[in-house]
Amino acid sequence: MPSFVLFLSLIYALTGVSFQNKNEVFRVFKIWDNAKHNAFTDLIKYQGKYYCVFREGSGHVPYPDGTDGKIRILVSGDGEKWESVAMLEKSDYDLRDPKLSVDATGRLMVLMGGSNYNNSTGELIGRCTHVSFYNSKEKYFSNPVPVNIDPEIKSDYDWLWRVTWHKGTGYGVMYRKKDKTRSELFLLKTSDGLDYKLIKPLPVEGLPSEATVVFADNDDMIIVLRIDDGNYSGKIARSSYPYTAWTWKDLGVRLGGPDIIRFTDGWYIIGTRSYNVRNQPRTSIYLWKEGEEIKHILELPSGGDNSYPGLLIEGNELWVSYYSSHEGKTSVYLAKIPLSWFEANIKQ
Repeated sequence: MPSFVLFLSLIYALTGVSFQNKNEVFRVFKIWDNAKHNAFTDLIKYQGKYYCVFREGSGHVPYPDGTDGKIRILVSGDGEKWESVAMLEKSDYDLRDPKLSVDATGRLMVLMGGSNYNNSTGELIGRCTHVSFYNSKEKYFSNPVPVNIDPEIKSDYDWLWRVTWHKGTGYGVMYRKKDKTRSELFLLKTSDGLDYKLIKPLPVEGLPSEATVVFADNDDMIIVLRIDDGNYSGKIARSSYPYTAWTWKDLGVRLGGPDIIRFTDGWYIIGTRSYNVRNQPRTSIYLWKEGEEIKHILELPSGGDNSYPGLLIEGNELWVSYYSSHEGKTSVYLAKIPLSWFEANIKQ
């Protein structure tokens, strides 16, 4: 039987649930449910503390009678007791899908999408990626400002979904939909988190969208990419510096809000929305290695509107932030999973 632990305080409510598998246990905690809709998470460790970021709103999108999204930032010293330290908002923008990273100067930054809607019809009329930086001396996050996209490719519908920093440079994949059947994809780089230059358009057919970048030991760049048409199979790509020639492969699984981190011996951990049970969305964790079939490791307690995980290896555990509505209300959760689960699956 799962065991239940309840932590309460004036500033947070946290529920822990333990799950057994071959004499090993992983734990899941609800860390936030204050808003009507709490979703699209990310997770990072910075200066000895843990930060979790996500969107608060009235629903998945504002239309028809909701409000624009705001970005909530939580902090914790142990990953169990969490408190709010900031709320980022901007008039006339639905801020969403916040992503955390540490720039070349050591600043914590939050990258986020900014969507504009027609208030009468709910039609999307523009997108503009924003960024906020943390002032560690004054202990505050700056107001979100638009990033500057290379004028060669800039449009009114750009979404730079996540930035990954490597050896002083930030890299990210920007996408925009041209119509209902085609998206454009661009690999960008930055030195300051604010100005982004084009490296190369990425020639992926159909409707590619959300992408996360990670780096191998030899500095190769790996991209995991969501696809929203055809068989919906996500893709993974690899390139050596200067990241202009790419090899693409189908992963064989559908992705949503994918994150990827390096694990061990060429293996990577992928967190994403999956459709493994009766085509119903769940938040799932996979293992992947070049030349190997992707391995489904586990499904986290989840259902309905869910997923968009953030991944962090902390000690001998994988920490996963994600959101889910399986308990009736879209809430933010944190899972702590022993790395031995993944090591055992690699050996199989």
